[in-house]
Amino acid sequence: KRPNRALQLYAVLFLIVLYVPVLFIPLFSFNDSIYVRFPLQGFTLQWYGELWTREPVWNALWNSVKVGLVVSVISTVLGVMAARAITRTRMRGKGALVTFIMMLLSRMGVPLSLYTVGLGHLIICLPFAVATLLPRFEGFDPSMEEASADLGENGWWTFWRVTFPMVLPGIVASLLLTFTISFDEFIMAFFLTGTDPTLPMYIWGQLRFPKEFPSVLAMAALILFVSLSPNGSGARGWRIKSEGRPTMTPSDRFISIRNVSKRFGAFTAIEEVSMDIAQGEFFSLLGASGCGKTTLLRMLA
Repeated sequence: KRPNRALQLYAVLFLIVLYVPVLFIPLFSFNDSIYVRFPLQGFTLQWYGELWTREPVWNALWNSVKVGLVVSVISTVLGVMAARAITRTRMRGKGALVTFIMMLLSRMGVPLSLYTVGLGHLIICLPFAVATLLPRFEGFDPSMEEASADLGENGWWTFWRVTFPMVLPGIVASLLLTFTISFDEFIMAFFLTGTDPTLPMYIWGQLRFPKEFPSVLAMAALILFVSLSPNGSGARGWRIKSEGRPTMTPSDRFISIRNVSKRFGAFTAIEEVSMDIAQGEFFSLLGASGCGKTTLLRMLA
Protein backbone atom coordinates (compact mmCIF):
# COMPACT_ATOMS: atom_id res chain seq x y z
CA LYS A 1 0.00 0.00 0.00
CA ARG A 2 1.36 3.39 -1.03
CA PRO A 3 1.99 5.84 1.82
CA ASN A 4 -0.28 8.84 2.09
CA ARG A 5 2.15 11.70 1.42
CA ALA A 6 -0.40 14.38 2.23
CA LEU A 7 -1.12 12.82 5.60
CA GLN A 8 2.59 12.49 6.37
CA LEU A 9 3.18 16.14 5.44
CA TYR A 10 0.28 17.19 7.64
CA ALA A 11 1.68 15.19 10.56
CA VAL A 12 5.11 16.84 10.18
CA LEU A 13 3.60 20.33 10.00
CA PHE A 14 1.40 19.56 13.00
CA LEU A 15 4.41 18.50 15.11
CA ILE A 16 6.37 21.59 14.01
CA VAL A 17 3.55 23.96 14.95
CA LEU A 18 3.02 22.12 18.24
CA TYR A 19 6.59 21.76 19.49
CA VAL A 20 8.77 24.43 17.85
CA PRO A 21 7.25 27.29 19.90
CA VAL A 22 8.18 25.38 23.07
CA LEU A 23 11.84 25.64 22.08
CA PHE A 24 11.65 29.44 22.31
CA ILE A 25 10.93 29.26 26.05
CA PRO A 26 14.52 28.52 27.13
CA LEU A 27 15.79 30.89 24.43
CA PHE A 28 13.91 33.89 25.80
CA SER A 29 14.66 32.91 29.40
CA PHE A 30 18.28 33.90 28.70
CA ASN A 31 17.34 37.13 26.91
CA ASP A 32 18.48 40.37 28.57
CA SER A 33 15.09 42.00 28.17
CA ILE A 34 11.69 41.79 29.85
CA TYR A 35 9.96 41.64 26.45
CA VAL A 36 9.55 38.44 24.45
CA ARG A 37 10.56 39.61 21.00
CA PHE A 38 13.31 39.53 18.39
CA PRO A 39 16.04 40.59 18.09
CA LEU A 40 17.44 39.31 21.37
CA GLN A 41 19.09 41.98 23.54
CA GLY A 42 21.85 39.78 24.96
CA PHE A 43 22.64 36.83 27.19
CA THR A 44 21.91 36.93 30.91
CA LEU A 45 21.26 34.65 33.89
CA GLN A 46 19.52 37.43 35.81
CA TRP A 47 16.06 35.87 35.56
CA TYR A 48 17.25 32.56 36.98
CA GLY A 49 18.87 34.41 39.87
CA GLU A 50 15.63 36.25 40.59
CA LEU A 51 13.69 33.01 40.33
CA TRP A 52 15.50 31.45 43.31
CA THR A 53 14.53 34.38 45.51
CA ARG A 54 10.82 34.42 44.60
CA GLU A 55 9.05 32.33 47.21
CA PRO A 56 5.54 32.59 45.64
CA VAL A 57 6.77 30.78 42.52
CA TRP A 58 8.10 27.84 44.50
CA ASN A 59 4.99 27.73 46.67
CA ALA A 60 2.83 27.52 43.56
CA LEU A 61 5.07 24.80 42.10
CA TRP A 62 4.88 22.80 45.34
CA ASN A 63 1.09 23.19 45.39
CA SER A 64 0.87 21.75 41.88
CA VAL A 65 3.17 18.86 42.79
CA LYS A 66 1.18 18.04 45.94
CA VAL A 67 -2.16 18.11 44.15
CA GLY A 68 -0.77 16.12 41.20
CA LEU A 69 0.71 13.39 43.39
CA VAL A 70 -2.42 12.96 45.52
CA VAL A 71 -4.77 13.04 42.52
CA SER A 72 -2.64 10.59 40.52
CA VAL A 73 -2.51 8.05 43.37
CA ILE A 74 -6.22 8.27 44.26
CA SER A 75 -7.42 8.24 40.64
CA THR A 76 -5.17 5.28 39.83
CA VAL A 77 -6.39 3.31 42.86
CA LEU A 78 -10.00 4.01 41.93
CA GLY A 79 -9.19 3.26 38.30
CA VAL A 80 -7.72 -0.13 39.23
CA MET A 81 -10.88 -1.02 41.15
CA ALA A 82 -13.13 0.20 38.35
CA ALA A 83 -11.14 -1.52 35.60
CA ARG A 84 -11.06 -4.70 37.67
CA ALA A 85 -14.84 -4.68 37.92
CA ILE A 86 -15.69 -3.70 34.35
CA THR A 87 -14.30 -4.55 30.94
CA ARG A 88 -15.68 -2.29 28.23
CA THR A 89 -17.88 0.19 30.06
CA ARG A 90 -16.83 3.82 29.78
CA MET A 91 -17.72 6.58 32.23
CA ARG A 92 -20.76 8.42 30.92
CA GLY A 93 -22.04 11.80 31.93
CA LYS A 94 -18.57 13.10 32.70
CA GLY A 95 -19.34 16.62 31.43
CA ALA A 96 -22.51 16.94 33.51
CA LEU A 97 -20.72 15.56 36.58
CA VAL A 98 -17.82 18.01 36.22
CA THR A 99 -20.23 20.94 35.84
CA PHE A 100 -22.19 19.83 38.90
CA ILE A 101 -19.05 19.52 41.04
CA MET A 102 -17.83 22.96 39.96
CA MET A 103 -21.19 24.56 40.79
CA LEU A 104 -21.39 22.69 44.08
CA LEU A 105 -17.94 23.74 45.24
CA SER A 106 -17.88 27.29 43.93
CA ARG A 107 -21.48 28.41 44.50
CA MET A 108 -22.66 26.65 47.66
CA GLY A 109 -20.31 28.06 50.24
CA VAL A 110 -17.62 25.37 50.17
CA PRO A 111 -14.30 27.07 51.08
CA LEU A 112 -12.02 27.08 48.07
CA SER A 113 -8.60 25.56 48.69
CA LEU A 114 -6.20 22.95 47.36
CA TYR A 115 -8.71 20.32 48.52
CA THR A 116 -11.38 21.61 46.16
CA VAL A 117 -8.82 21.79 43.35
CA GLY A 118 -7.79 18.21 44.06
CA LEU A 119 -11.40 17.02 44.04
CA GLY A 120 -12.02 18.75 40.75
CA HIS A 121 -8.86 17.28 39.24
CA LEU A 122 -9.90 13.85 40.51
CA ILE A 123 -13.14 14.06 38.52
CA ILE A 124 -11.12 14.94 35.41
CA CYS A 125 -8.36 12.36 35.86
CA LEU A 126 -10.46 9.34 36.86
CA PRO A 127 -11.76 8.63 33.32
CA PHE A 128 -8.18 8.79 31.99
CA ALA A 129 -7.02 6.35 34.67
CA VAL A 130 -9.85 3.93 33.87
CA ALA A 131 -9.22 4.22 30.12
CA THR A 132 -5.51 3.53 30.64
CA LEU A 133 -6.03 0.52 32.90
CA LEU A 134 -8.91 -1.14 31.06
CA PRO A 135 -6.75 -2.55 28.21
CA ARG A 136 -4.43 -4.17 30.77
CA PHE A 137 -7.32 -5.92 32.50
CA GLU A 138 -9.03 -6.79 29.21
CA GLY A 139 -5.87 -8.54 28.03
CA PHE A 140 -5.37 -10.28 31.36
CA ASP A 141 -5.93 -14.04 31.29
CA PRO A 142 -8.43 -14.84 34.08
CA SER A 143 -7.20 -18.43 34.16
CA MET A 144 -4.09 -17.20 36.00
CA GLU A 145 -6.24 -15.99 38.89
CA GLU A 146 -8.21 -19.24 38.77
CA ALA A 147 -4.96 -21.21 38.95
CA SER A 148 -3.95 -19.18 41.99
CA ALA A 149 -7.26 -19.99 43.66
CA ASP A 150 -6.88 -23.67 42.78
CA LEU A 151 -3.54 -23.66 44.58
CA GLY A 152 -5.17 -22.32 47.75
CA GLU A 153 -4.37 -18.61 47.54
CA ASN A 154 -7.01 -16.14 48.76
CA GLY A 155 -8.28 -13.20 46.73
CA TRP A 156 -6.07 -10.59 48.43
CA TRP A 157 -2.78 -12.36 47.81
CA THR A 158 -3.91 -13.45 44.36
CA PHE A 159 -4.25 -9.77 43.47
CA TRP A 160 -0.82 -8.80 44.83
CA ARG A 161 1.11 -11.84 43.53
CA VAL A 162 -0.66 -12.46 40.22
CA THR A 163 -2.86 -9.56 39.11
CA PHE A 164 -0.77 -6.61 40.29
CA PRO A 165 2.50 -7.62 38.52
CA MET A 166 0.58 -8.21 35.29
CA VAL A 167 -1.11 -4.78 35.30
CA LEU A 168 1.84 -2.86 36.77
CA PRO A 169 2.78 -1.20 33.42
CA GLY A 170 -0.75 0.16 33.17
CA ILE A 171 -0.62 1.41 36.76
CA VAL A 172 2.64 3.30 36.14
CA ALA A 173 1.21 4.74 32.90
CA SER A 174 -1.91 5.86 34.77
CA LEU A 175 0.16 7.52 37.50
CA LEU A 176 2.25 9.45 34.97
CA LEU A 177 -0.72 10.46 32.81
CA THR A 178 -2.95 11.63 35.66
CA PHE A 179 -0.09 13.52 37.33
CA THR A 180 0.66 15.33 34.07
CA ILE A 181 -3.00 16.21 33.53
CA SER A 182 -3.40 17.52 37.08
CA PHE A 183 -0.09 19.42 37.01
CA ASP A 184 -1.02 21.28 33.80
CA GLU A 185 -4.77 21.74 34.42
CA PHE A 186 -5.98 25.35 34.42
CA ILE A 187 -9.76 25.60 33.84
CA MET A 188 -10.85 23.65 36.91
CA ALA A 189 -8.19 25.33 39.05
CA PHE A 190 -9.40 28.74 37.85
CA PHE A 191 -12.83 28.16 39.37
CA LEU A 192 -11.79 26.21 42.47
CA THR A 193 -8.50 27.80 43.62
CA GLY A 194 -8.52 29.72 46.88
CA THR A 195 -5.58 31.61 48.35
CA ASP A 196 -3.04 28.92 47.43
CA PRO A 197 -2.62 29.02 43.64
CA THR A 198 -1.26 26.17 41.60
CA LEU A 199 1.54 26.86 39.13
CA PRO A 200 -0.71 27.36 36.06
CA MET A 201 -2.82 29.84 38.05
CA TYR A 202 0.29 31.68 39.23
CA ILE A 203 1.69 31.91 35.69
CA TRP A 204 -1.65 33.22 34.42
CA GLY A 205 -1.68 35.86 37.13
CA GLN A 206 1.84 37.03 36.24
CA LEU A 207 1.10 37.54 32.55
CA ARG A 208 -0.27 40.99 33.34
CA PHE A 209 3.10 42.16 34.69
CA PRO A 210 5.87 42.30 32.06
CA LYS A 211 8.59 42.66 34.70
CA GLU A 212 7.59 39.36 36.28
CA PHE A 213 7.32 37.38 33.05
CA PRO A 214 11.04 36.60 32.49
CA SER A 215 11.19 34.69 35.79
CA VAL A 216 8.15 32.71 34.70
CA LEU A 217 10.02 31.83 31.50
CA ALA A 218 12.98 30.69 33.60
CA MET A 219 10.70 28.42 35.67
CA ALA A 220 9.12 27.01 32.50
CA ALA A 221 12.58 26.37 31.04
CA LEU A 222 13.62 24.46 34.17
CA ILE A 223 10.47 22.32 34.04
CA LEU A 224 11.11 21.65 30.34
CA PHE A 225 14.72 20.72 31.06
CA VAL A 226 13.72 18.28 33.83
CA SER A 227 11.07 16.71 31.58
CA LEU A 228 13.54 16.15 28.73
CA SER A 229 16.59 15.24 30.80
CA PRO A 230 17.97 11.65 30.58
CA ASN A 231 16.54 10.91 34.05
CA GLY A 232 13.16 12.47 33.26
CA SER A 233 10.10 10.81 31.86
CA GLY A 234 10.24 12.83 28.65
CA ALA A 235 13.42 11.36 27.11
CA ARG A 236 13.92 8.15 28.96
CA GLY A 237 10.36 7.21 29.78
CA TRP A 238 9.26 4.45 32.06
CA ARG A 239 10.01 1.00 30.76
CA ILE A 240 8.49 -1.94 32.50
CA LYS A 241 8.93 -5.21 30.75
CA SER A 242 8.70 -8.79 31.67
CA GLU A 243 12.11 -10.28 32.28
CA GLY A 244 12.80 -13.94 32.11
CA ARG A 245 13.78 -15.63 35.34
CA PRO A 246 17.55 -15.99 35.67
CA THR A 247 19.02 -19.42 35.50
CA MET A 248 18.95 -21.15 38.88
CA THR A 249 22.03 -22.58 40.46
CA PRO A 250 21.74 -26.06 41.97
CA SER A 251 21.61 -24.57 45.47
CA ASP A 252 18.56 -22.45 44.51
CA ARG A 253 16.49 -25.39 43.31
CA PHE A 254 13.97 -26.61 45.87
CA ILE A 255 12.17 -28.87 43.37
CA SER A 256 13.74 -29.95 40.11
CA ILE A 257 12.23 -32.34 37.59
CA ARG A 258 13.59 -33.40 34.24
CA ASN A 259 11.84 -35.11 31.33
CA VAL A 260 8.95 -36.43 33.42
CA SER A 261 6.32 -38.46 31.57
CA LYS A 262 3.16 -40.25 32.75
CA ARG A 263 1.02 -42.64 30.77
CA PHE A 264 -2.22 -44.42 31.58
CA GLY A 265 -2.19 -47.33 29.19
CA ALA A 266 -2.14 -45.92 25.68
CA PHE A 267 -3.06 -42.43 26.93
CA THR A 268 -0.17 -40.00 27.55
CA ALA A 269 -1.06 -37.55 30.34
CA ILE A 270 2.36 -35.89 30.69
CA GLU A 271 5.23 -36.01 28.28
CA GLU A 272 8.78 -34.74 28.75
CA VAL A 273 8.07 -32.04 31.37
CA SER A 274 11.01 -30.22 32.99
CA MET A 275 10.98 -27.41 35.54
CA ASP A 276 12.85 -25.87 38.48
CA ILE A 277 11.04 -24.37 41.47
CA ALA A 278 12.79 -22.28 44.11
CA GLN A 279 11.89 -22.43 47.78
CA GLY A 280 9.03 -20.04 48.54
CA GLU A 281 8.33 -19.41 44.86
CA PHE A 282 4.73 -18.97 43.76
CA PHE A 283 3.99 -20.72 40.47
CA SER A 284 0.95 -21.84 38.51
CA LEU A 285 0.21 -24.37 35.81
CA LEU A 286 -1.96 -23.14 32.96
CA GLY A 287 -3.62 -25.24 30.31
CA ALA A 288 -6.83 -26.70 29.02
CA SER A 289 -8.81 -29.24 30.98
CA GLY A 290 -7.26 -32.70 30.69
CA CYS A 291 -3.78 -31.50 29.77
CA GLY A 292 -2.19 -33.05 32.87
CA LYS A 293 -2.01 -30.20 35.40
CA THR A 294 -3.56 -32.20 38.25
CA THR A 295 -1.51 -35.28 37.39
CA LEU A 296 1.71 -33.29 37.57
CA LEU A 297 0.75 -31.68 40.87
CA ARG A 298 -0.02 -35.09 42.34
CA MET A 299 3.34 -36.38 41.18
CA LEU A 300 5.08 -33.37 42.80
CA ALA A 301 3.13 -33.92 46.03
